[in-house]
Amino acid sequence: MYLDVHKEAEDKMKKTVNVYKDELLGIRAGRANPALLDKINVDYYGVLTPLNQLASISTPEPRLLVIQPWDANTIPQIEKSILTSDLGLNPSNDGKLIRLPIPQLTEERRKDLVKLVGKNAEEAKIAIRNTRRELNDKLKKMEKNKDISEDEKKQAENEAQNITDKYIEEIDKLTEKKEQELMEV
Repeated sequence: MYLDVHKEAEDKMKKTVNVYKDELLGIRAGRANPALLDKINVDYYGVLTPLNQLASISTPEPRLLVIQPWDANTIPQIEKSILTSDLGLNPSNDGKLIRLPIPQLTEERRKDLVKLVGKNAEEAKIAIRNTRRELNDKLKKMEKNKDISEDEKKQAENEAQNITDKYIEEIDKLTEKKEQELMEV
């Protein structure tokens, strides 16, 4: 009975970790990565469209992204979207494609990015703990309704804590890896 509730909570925690992984991909470490542009939306004939649906994005060099729009008329809108984003990158175009040089990170910027990673990690941990709290609330209701015994509830709560610890540890590992990546020169 309570196994279904555990499964549902574990699925939620997995999704939280996956969202956190996606957020980490968007934080640049001084290397060109097409995932940096995943959150960029372009005004394409009045409709906000993800950049990766309007152009191909490649990395011919470690510090350069090349965006080749399928419709050359969208180049000004793509440049505008990149400039107004919080990426801090300056695009340049030659009429056919956009070059996006990735500047070397300063020590101060690296520290700011590490703080951002830490903030995102804490938000992910809070989401996981909230999922555990919801699970424990469901278990209490199940005990109150006599669906499970007090011993089963205690066992289920311990299992919920173990699942929570597992996913928080995964977030800690991802955070540590990203922080090392950001701080390496």
